Amino acid sequence: MIDKVKGGEDFESTNFIIFLHHWRKPLIIISIIAFVFSIIFSSPFFITPKYKSKVIMFPTSTNSISKALLAENVGEKQDILQFGEDEQAEQMLQILSSNKIQDRIIEKYNLMEHYEIDKNSKYKNTKLYRAYENNVTFRRTEYMAVQITVLDKDPKIASAMANDIAELMDSTKNAMQKERAIRAFRIVESEYVKLKEEVQQKEDSLTSLRKLGVHDYESQVEMINQQLAIELAKGNRSGITALENKLEILAKYGGPYVSLRDALEHEKKQLSEIKTKYEEAKIDATEVLPQKFIVNSAYEAEKKSYPIRWIIVIISTLSAFILGVIVLAVLDSLASYNKKKRLK
Repeated sequence: MIDKVKGGEDFESTNFIIFLHHWRKPLIIISIIAFVFSIIFSSPFFITPKYKSKVIMFPTSTNSISKALLAENVGEKQDILQFGEDEQAEQMLQILSSNKIQDRIIEKYNLMEHYEIDKNSKYKNTKLYRAYENNVTFRRTEYMAVQITVLDKDPKIASAMANDIAELMDSTKNAMQKERAIRAFRIVESEYVKLKEEVQQKEDSLTSLRKLGVHDYESQVEMINQQLAIELAKGNRSGITALENKLEILAKYGGPYVSLRDALEHEKKQLSEIKTKYEEAKIDATEVLPQKFIVNSAYEAEKKSYPIRWIIVIISTLSAFILGVIVLAVLDSLASYNKKKRLK
């Protein structure tokens, strides 16, 4: 039967078992060699083992401290204890991938030297950033959390880097928001101080008018006119003169008093509103809150995560076996073809 396979017209799948039996020794040798070499070349002498550490965290749902704590009619999305949704998770991923965090981690852990990159290389930064991206990854979990994963040959560095990246998420986002919040606060502060000074000026002017005897224009005019009618009926000349003097003062300063009083009332309402905005803007500019909820912090791994040697060994051995079958099948077919050609 073996001779039939070797001298047949073509290699057929129906004879595959017979083919494997015929070439069993070469295939076994090839598989053993592949098995041994895969064990050797997947060892720490050739592939540096790496340890994995990860942090899992949820983003917060609110960015403004004042709206979360002070504003009225706070909606569900402004709840300070509410977890963030898709939008906040995507924002967090973008910030984690930013150069601001990347550069600070590279500097702190001296990754150029740690990753053994030649500082004199023409493409040292390209190699450095590529190594960083290969060892530090971010992804969104199925529960809308964000996972930071760090691989490193030193388990201490892997866990420390993961935790530091999570902390830098807070400082980086807060710094970005602070820059805008401080500018907004300065604008509101300027308007608040300006309006406060205007209110004070009107208060001073009204105080001066009150010293002249103008306290409440409308009620004073009404009362003086009633009293004047009484004095006229009595024929009290001195009383009439005194009341007429008061009316002259009211006539002279009553108009400015009413204008100042009404303007002051309107500006006080504005001042009350802008004071609320001023206090909110001040809190946003000076206070900070965590931008995340940590679910799992990184810890030092006890076992390496890369490479997975048994997978490398199995894949390498199977690949060598399959490649050996293909090569032997081709050689067997060529031998059969040449034999047939000679017979002709």
